[in-house]
Formats: sequence, structure tokens, C-alpha cells
Amino acid sequence: MSCETSLCDHHLRKHGRSVKHTLLPPTTDLGKRKCSVHKEILEYYCTEDAVCICVPCSVIGGHVGHNMMSLEEASEKKKKKLRNLQQKLMAETEKAEERVQSLEENRRKMREKANGETERVTALFRDLRRRLEDLEKRVLSEITRRAQLYGDIFVQLEVKKEELSRKMRDIEELCNMTDPLTVLQESDTCDLCDTEDGDEEEKEENDLEEEEYDEEEDETADPGDLCDMEEGDHKGRETNDEKLYNGQDLNMTDISHMLHTLYDFMSGVHICFYAQEAADILLDINTAGNYLRISDDRKTASWSEKNQYRPETREQFQHPHVISSQSFSSGRRYWDVDVGGSDRWRVGMCYPSVIRRGWQSVIGDNNKSWCLYRRGNQYSVMHDTKVIHLPDQIPSDKVRIDLDYEARQISFYALCDPIRHLHTFTATFTETLHAALYVGKGCIKISGRNREL
Repeated sequence: MSCETSLCDHHLRKHGRSVKHTLLPPTTDLGKRKCSVHKEILEYYCTEDAVCICVPCSVIGGHVGHNMMSLEEASEKKKKKLRNLQQKLMAETEKAEERVQSLEENRRKMREKANGETERVTALFRDLRRRLEDLEKRVLSEITRRAQLYGDIFVQLEVKKEELSRKMRDIEELCNMTDPLTVLQESDTCDLCDTEDGDEEEKEENDLEEEEYDEEEDETADPGDLCDMEEGDHKGRETNDEKLYNGQDLNMTDISHMLHTLYDFMSGVHICFYAQEAADILLDINTAGNYLRISDDRKTASWSEKNQYRPETREQFQHPHVISSQSFSSGRRYWDVDVGGSDRWRVGMCYPSVIRRGWQSVIGDNNKSWCLYRRGNQYSVMHDTKVIHLPDQIPSDKVRIDLDYEARQISFYALCDPIRHLHTFTATFTETLHAALYVGKGCIKISGRNREL
């Protein structure tokens, strides 16, 4: 029998001296320890129904014939399971703590990097704004100066026109005089008649200058040239032209082109925030051609004069070509390649269904691959054998391949400072994409981690 009485310390001593008495912590609700049907103390555990039962339940109740065990045994068994669960939870907690610490460290590094990048970008845009403001002031000042310059020329022409009209009236008045003495004694007549009384050589010279001026007037139609009619001063005329066109004036056509180019560039800039870091890009050695060595870390591909004699498979390329073991079918990612060890290479992306034999298997020489390549000092991009030569050399030994699957774009960048965009292919992707390398000489290495954007 079980004693159902809660005792104080004094009365508890007799029960404590008996080995037959099982002491339990006192409870204020004894009903929880009794069977709700037979009102007896719960002493067994039915494993089939997973409930605690009393003796009558096991003999005449609904648990007859069920597997039962004592409460102590059932309790220890459950405790054992709980301890195992506790161990697993502790292990998971430790992993979670390690990850939290790692994420905290990465967050700290990212915060430091973000602060540095923020300062650099802020300084860059501050300088750009300053330069653009200076350029704006210069352009507006030049426009104002030119408008004022033509206004001044117009005033000078009006003055010159009045002067010429006055001289023409004086000449006409002299011509209408009948008294020869008056005509000859007129003070202006010497100046007006120099072209007739001067020597023949000077006259011819003046005629020649007049002819040259007429030709220039026909060609340039510049109002400033009219100012030189009387004196025939070509040097002055050229000075006016120089002020208008060849002096310190800004080239408005070049400025307009530059601003439109800047606008197009800024419109095409992609502002990227790296959401998380994905797995490394690893080269699939089963796809590597036999004249290509792959490093143990599967990061470097080197051209080899000796045949590597790998087992021939359907995935293997005939030429020194290899693709990544990873494939991408969504999201935006980039990966970097150090190409400084070779002057004959191709890097890019391809479908897994690209052919593996013949020259058309090389990336860029088919419609299932896109690449940036170098041959000697010439850099180009290629897709489906269509080549676009890049105008300049790449000012860096590292290049970046950027995939934006949903935007249907594969872009190539030179990792100089600042990063320089080289080319972007746009296509409707129909398969997953693999990173791809071709090495015709030397070696190239995947230098950065593949990142998801």
C-alpha cells in the first residue's frame, strides 16, 4: 500500500527508516496521482496506450493483456530518451553558437568593408559632382561668352556700316562737285584715291588681298570678316576666327558627346548588394581535356604538352577545356579568374549540352556558350562564332564573369580600380549554366569565391 498522507519532518522520520516506504515529494493535488476511474494510486505504465494506470486497470480494466512496466522503469526509459535528445540539442546549440559567432564576425568584417566602401564611393561621387559642376560652369560661361562675342561683333559691324555709309556719301558729294580745285584740295581725297595714284604693284597687291577676302567670305560667311574690308588685315580676321573657333573655346560637340556617354554609362550601372556567399567554383576534372592539368584544389587549369591520359568519358572535352561542377539556373552570381599566367585563354559560361568534340566545342565557337578571350594582345568577346573585338587592352590580370539569370545577362569586367565593364551578352537562357575555361597556353586560376547577389 502507498501512504497518501503528506507529513512534516517529525512524522516523516518513521517512514524514512522503513525500506518499504517510497517517499515522494508532497503534492497539493493528490487527484493527479490517482486513476480517474478506480480512484486508486497510479502504479504502472501501459506502453501500448502510453498512459499511467492503477492495479485494477491492469487486472479488470481496459488495459488487460497490455505490456506494462513500473513507473520507475518507464520514467528511467523516458529520461534516457530525453538525455539523448538533450545531447543532440546541445550539439545543435553549439553549432548554432558557432554559426552565430561566424555570422557576427562576418557582419563585423562586412560592416568595416561597407564603411570603407561607403567612404570611397562618397569621395568618388563628391569628386564627380565637383568635376561636373566645374564643367557645367565652364560650358555655361562659354555659351554666355560666345553670345556676348557675337553681340560685340554685331555692334562693331553696325558702327563700320555707318562709317562706310558716311564715306560713300562724301565720295558721292566730291564726285558731284564741278570745281576741280575743290575736289583736289579736299583732305580725304588723298586717302580715298591711294588705290588709283599708288604704284601698280601696290594696286595689284590690294586687288589680290581683295580677291582672297572674297573667297574666304564665300567659304566661311563669317560676319567678323567684314570688319577688315577697308584695311584688308587678314591677320586681324584670323584673330577673330581664332577667338570664335580655335582659341580657348570648349569643343561643344565633344562635350555633348561626353555627357551623353556619361549618361548612358550611368543608366547602365547595376548597383549590387551581395546577399550571401555561396560555395566555391570548382572545376570538374571529368570534363577536362587530356592536355589540361587540374590542380588538387580544382581551382587552377594549366595547359600541358603531355597527354594526361584520363579515362575517356562522354563528359570529357577533346581540347584543353573544362567546366565547373556547379551549375546555375537562377539568381545573380559572379566569379573571378586570375588570367595573368597566360596570353591565350577563354573564360565564360556554357550549357551542359555543349558538344565535347571538334573545334566547335570550345566556348564561344557555338551557340551554347559565351566567352571573353585573349589571343596575344587582342581581347575580344564571342558567342556562336560571332566576334566583337574590344578596343583596348584589359588593364588587369583579373577578370570577373557576372551572371544575372533572370535578367538574361552575362557580363564581363576587368578588376582594375575602378572596376571596368567590358561587355554584356543578353540571351534567353534555356538550360542551366556552368562556368567554363579554355587554356591554350600557361595557366589561369579561379581567384575568388563564387558569390550569390
